[in-house]
Amino acid sequence: MKQILSICTLFLFVSCIGNAQKKNEKQRKKVYKISKTDAQWKKELTSMQYYVLREAGTERAFTSPLNKNYAPGVYACVACKTPLYKSEHKFNSGTGWPSFDRAISNSVELDVDYKIGYARTELKCNTCGGHLGHSFNDGPRETTGERHCINGVALEFIPIKKAKN
Repeated sequence: MKQILSICTLFLFVSCIGNAQKKNEKQRKKVYKISKTDAQWKKELTSMQYYVLREAGTERAFTSPLNKNYAPGVYACVACKTPLYKSEHKFNSGTGWPSFDRAISNSVELDVDYKIGYARTELKCNTCGGHLGHSFNDGPRETTGERHCINGVALEFIPIKKAKN
C-alpha cells in the first residue's frame, strides 16, 4: 500500500512540474516588431537560414565564409536587417563560428535554451526573434569575457565603405 501511495505522489508531483513549465513557456512568448508566419519566413529565407533562425538549428562549424571575415563593417540579422554586431568586437574563438564579445546595445535578446538537456544562454534578434546562436563565458578576458557564438548563416555582413580621395 505504501508503494502505491508513493508512486501516486511521485506521479502527481512530476505532472505538476510539467504543467507549470508549459505555463511559463506560454507566458514568455514575446511579440517582436517584425512578426511573420512560417510560410512567409520560408518564402523569404533559404532552407538553412530558416532552419537556424526559425527552428533554432545550428550550421556546421567552419562552413560560414563570415567566420574568417575581419573586414570593417557591421553584421546584421539576415532576416530583418537589424544591425547586431560591429566588426571591431569580432574575434577568432577557434570554434568554427563567427564570435563576438558583445552585441550592439538592445539588438540581441538573451533567452534560456534547454534543448540539449541543460540551460544555455540563447541569443535572438531583438527585432524578429530569429535564433542567432549562444553566449558563453569563455571570451576574451581583456574585454567582456563573453563569447557570442553566432551562426554565420543568420548574419549579413555590411562593409564600411571607404571614402574616396
